[in-house]
Amino acid sequence: MEYEAVIGLEVHAQLKTLTKTFCDCSTVFALKPNINVCPVCLGMPGVLPVLNRKIVLYACMLSMAVEGTIENRSVFARKNYFYPDLPKGYQISQYELPINKDGIIRIQTDSVTRNVRLNRIHIEEDAGKLMHNHDGTSFVDFNRSGIPLLEIVSEPDMATPDEAVAYLKKLRTILLYLGICDGNMEEGSLRCDANISVRPRGQTQLGVKSELKNMNSFRFIHKALEYEIKRQTDILEDGGTIVQETRLWDEASGTTKSMRSKEEAHDYRYFPEPDLLTLEVNSALLEEARKSVPELPDAKAKRFVAGYNLPQYDAEVLTASRDLAGYFEDMVKLFDKPKTASNWIMSEMLRFIKDIDTGIGTFKVTPAQTAKLLGLVEDGTISGKIAKSVYERMVETGKEPDGLIKELGLEQISDEKEIREIIKSVMEKNQKEVEQYRAGKEKVFGFFVGQVMKATGGKANPSMVNELLRKNLKEVK
Repeated sequence: MEYEAVIGLEVHAQLKTLTKTFCDCSTVFALKPNINVCPVCLGMPGVLPVLNRKIVLYACMLSMAVEGTIENRSVFARKNYFYPDLPKGYQISQYELPINKDGIIRIQTDSVTRNVRLNRIHIEEDAGKLMHNHDGTSFVDFNRSGIPLLEIVSEPDMATPDEAVAYLKKLRTILLYLGICDGNMEEGSLRCDANISVRPRGQTQLGVKSELKNMNSFRFIHKALEYEIKRQTDILEDGGTIVQETRLWDEASGTTKSMRSKEEAHDYRYFPEPDLLTLEVNSALLEEARKSVPELPDAKAKRFVAGYNLPQYDAEVLTASRDLAGYFEDMVKLFDKPKTASNWIMSEMLRFIKDIDTGIGTFKVTPAQTAKLLGLVEDGTISGKIAKSVYERMVETGKEPDGLIKELGLEQISDEKEIREIIKSVMEKNQKEVEQYRAGKEKVFGFFVGQVMKATGGKANPSMVNELLRKNLKEVK
């Protein structure tokens, strides 16, 4: 029997606010433990939470970006459970009445486009962080307690690890475009849990699911899902049954391991938060959110194809980062050859940038400098090969291309008389190859081009070299 996987993702996105969800403690990452705390986020008796307005704004922005439905009225709830990193004994979250219901994220894998439906987006505060030592002792850092989160819950619309990773990447890109989350999975500001089950192919009823945790990279998510699909399939093929549980991804062994039996929602004893009023989103906040949503990656990629006549692939690469898309557009304002600019960015510029989400802003070479460099290639001042060498120095120093070309003595040789003399010298030194060419061995032509370029240090104008070489090699004296 053939089995298929059914995958849904629950993503927690930490919001880029200056203060926490219900108090004015700082959200700065990686300070000393228990520095950014107060009676509210420590859950001391008698304190009252006050909702951070910016969180509501960000939730509305994301809802608009994914074509979701913003609820005019939503309610906060207490999610009750005991754990050492939860000082109040409950998390303030949203349950029955979240701020957003539904939405769509469009993904593409192997030329197949799929609409992944969203079940909900809701506001939630984060718990603290346990710190375990090698000697068996553990400590709790409450700096993270109360940090604002948006939980984005998808429907089980994905069928492969590739689709799950494509979905998460697309969601991350949207969050980065909106500027509401930094998307750093290693630091935990974007966390993903996966619900996965398998069933006989063609069956509509869902199988028993496992929830996978501890996946802090796209690679780990892909590997964990691959392993879990195989594990569940093997159990079913052997006549066994799947147990609903939470499992952890263990990178060292490349396996998932059972953590605990999966709780149902009623195990958390949700009930309305008595210290917070019903959240009502007014028209002023909705209008502010609407104005704050920028052109999103899908719309931008479509515009790049139509407006700049770029291939779809180019458009998708350039719009994968809002900063990279802006860099490209700033370039073509000064160098009106979009495809040439796109080729340069993809083949040269991205070689020097490890992370396009954070590296563009600190990149030393400005769009104007890159445009100037390509202009110098276009007008014959330097060759494309020399441009690559100049660009490397620009990346290192941030200097202007024309200044570096003069400094390094790399101006292109376009003087016809000078090139003729060099060609004459090369031909005199290689009479055997000259005779071969004249006898019909056309492949030797590349040898002569190489010799001329070598003699000029790669500075000779390539088109002029080709033209003059053909003329001289045909001349029989």
